[in-house]
Amino acid sequence: MRFVTFSTAPDAPSILGLVSGEDVVDLRAGLEGLVDVPVRLIDYVTAGPELHAQVVSAVAKQGPWPDSVTYPLDGVTLRAPLRPGKVVGVGLNYVEHVEESSRTLDTAKELPTRPVLFSKPGTAVVGPGEPIEHNATMTEQLDWECELAVVIGRAARKVPESEALDYVFGYSIINDISARDQRRSGQWFFSKGQDSYAPFGPMIVTTDEITDPHTLRLTLTVNGDQRQDGNSRNMLFKIPTLIADITSGVTLEPGDVIATGSPQGVGAAMDPPTFLQPGDVVACTIERIGTLTNPVIAVNE
Repeated sequence: MRFVTFSTAPDAPSILGLVSGEDVVDLRAGLEGLVDVPVRLIDYVTAGPELHAQVVSAVAKQGPWPDSVTYPLDGVTLRAPLRPGKVVGVGLNYVEHVEESSRTLDTAKELPTRPVLFSKPGTAVVGPGEPIEHNATMTEQLDWECELAVVIGRAARKVPESEALDYVFGYSIINDISARDQRRSGQWFFSKGQDSYAPFGPMIVTTDEITDPHTLRLTLTVNGDQRQDGNSRNMLFKIPTLIADITSGVTLEPGDVIATGSPQGVGAAMDPPTFLQPGDVVACTIERIGTLTNPVIAVNE
């Protein structure tokens, strides 16, 4: 299943939607009287597998959706699917990115022996089409990173690798925006955690549709020019390992997101280094999920 959060107009309330072909269904209205569907996707995920199973069963029995609850997907405003309680980022998780980072970002040449973790706050999240803020007084090195996002489906603490994927609700896209010149003594939080530095969406695809998340092509363009082209099979630490490592000391809660790392092709590694500027449009695409597109705008604060 493919879940979105959408509005029928830019200033209209957000609706929990289910993508059906080229349309999106108002799921709460469509299943009224059959299943009590929450208003927000975060509440749907938090409700757990029992509610999801009820919805899957009801949708399977549903005939054509009535026109009153469907909208053309290209005619609605998509929002961030949900606002995570926390985003756990994974640094240096693709071999080629380790190499390019060691050349340009002063990171170690050696492959990490354990996942390199950092965090982004929920306030960094923006949705499809929403702007990435470029504050020239804050950064001259605003960079991109297309990443597969893992959305947690139930509380996870001390989870073994063999059970880790059972805790996943679905997959999405996150653009790990980074102000490279705002790293502080090796700490990445401010560099990566500022407002608008976590574009997220356009949808969450559940695990029944993506049964193997390690076969997905990831690409990124800036103004239509390709910058990144990788595949999730090349992750240094696969998703079960990441979940097991994180939950060894940090509880993951429903709706939390793991940003699983970036393939090669970041702006800092280009010759010469090239960074995002106001007016740019950056688009992340992951096969079987979709494309997340965001403009870059100038802000001065």
